[in-house]
Amino acid sequence: MRSLAGDVIRQAFFSCSEGKLHKRLYLAICDAILSGNLTPSSRMPPTRDLADELALSRNTVLRVYEQLQAEGYISSRTGSGTFVTHSVLDNLECRPAIRDHKAVAEDHSSLSARGLQLLEHASASPRQWGAFLPGVPDVANFPHRVLKKFTDRQARQRSPELLTYDTTGGSEMLKAALTDYLRTARGVQCTPDQILITEGIHQALDLVTRSLCNPGDKAWTEEPGYWGIKNILRMNGVEIVTMPVDEQGLVPDGEHSDPPRLIFVTPSHQYPLGSVMSLSRRQLLLAQARKTASWIVEDDYDSEFRFAGQPIPALQGLETDSPVIYVGTFSKTLYPALRLGYMVLPAQLKTALKRIHSELYRGGHQLTQAALADFIKEGYYAAHIRKMRQLYSRRRQILVNLINEELGSSFLGQYNSNAGLHLIMQLPPGVDDVSLAQRANSQGILVRALSSYYASNTRLSGLLLGFASMEESEIKTSFHRLVALINEAI
Repeated sequence: MRSLAGDVIRQAFFSCSEGKLHKRLYLAICDAILSGNLTPSSRMPPTRDLADELALSRNTVLRVYEQLQAEGYISSRTGSGTFVTHSVLDNLECRPAIRDHKAVAEDHSSLSARGLQLLEHASASPRQWGAFLPGVPDVANFPHRVLKKFTDRQARQRSPELLTYDTTGGSEMLKAALTDYLRTARGVQCTPDQILITEGIHQALDLVTRSLCNPGDKAWTEEPGYWGIKNILRMNGVEIVTMPVDEQGLVPDGEHSDPPRLIFVTPSHQYPLGSVMSLSRRQLLLAQARKTASWIVEDDYDSEFRFAGQPIPALQGLETDSPVIYVGTFSKTLYPALRLGYMVLPAQLKTALKRIHSELYRGGHQLTQAALADFIKEGYYAAHIRKMRQLYSRRRQILVNLINEELGSSFLGQYNSNAGLHLIMQLPPGVDDVSLAQRANSQGILVRALSSYYASNTRLSGLLLGFASMEESEIKTSFHRLVALINEAI
């Protein structure tokens, strides 16, 4: 039966379209009472009637009524119904006058020096999906139903260990599956107890930095190199020493005058340039790390996607008991929101870093990890990578052809290996790639400026163009819009 109180609540409920249903109903009734639209002694609609009127379950309405009664907004009288309480009048008299809300200016003065420095160098894009955004895979082609099947199967087992905190560095099933996969696909030498599952690569890099570096220690990074590594080092008070990259990868410093504690490299597909570290350079780097007691952190972020020739084996597997911490991720091979990465730890570090990881981050997602282990063991992971490798190769070739046709081969830089999820489009000297990228971003073309990956003043001008997540027709359309902006800039 419709009532005046029901109409008041209905209007307030449907004027708010955000949030969970029980929260919306709670706020709607509170607002109606405190604004005076529902006066003290007003009879509240029966829960069944209100549920029918708002198309809600009766349990939802009952839950809200119970909360309102506990807070003193309403009270029930046996045999009579539920009413707005008289004590609400006291609340109304005590309420401060409602004022217009004004935007509060942000105040960063309370932030630490490291926090301010991180904000100054923040580089993550506010948009994580769109034309030419680098580093993003095609998530639409992921077999979600297959993974859900494995997740449902694990959930039916109701294993307590899958639903509580993890203190052992991840699911044993996933670590075993990864050991077999990494040995076959990447040439990594490890046993399951050396693997630590993390929430993506950033957590892995932060864990390594916190665990192995003291404030003031030095770490080598590639120049140009991934901004995320530098931000993690800044937040942990580690001094960044940028090392040049050429067509053979990172160029080690043979002087050893002030050796680094950590050496961060992307040897199989340098980010962002794309060069592959040569065998002689790898051997030199390993020898230097042993001599100076440094740890090499190998970021193998997208090595599965090589479109010509044989896969490049991991640096970690080049020597037995190498001084390498191998880091990988499912963000590029599956999808970023999965938030799962992994580390292969040297035997002498595995126990300590797993313990530190447990203390700092409290691992979880055991159910997802167990399902992913089944996904890998039953061959779906390798099959998905093969499928996406073919798809990405085709999309990359379309983009390469467009660059050659519209701009010329000189715009394809010397480091463009036939691999990865992005390529470098080199710009003529003097072109401001940062301003060009900003203009493109404002029009929804999410390129990144190559020069922004450098710390020194000697830097190449260019654009990083991701192609993996774009349909072929979208590549052509968006590229023509980008060319128009480039022609304006040169």
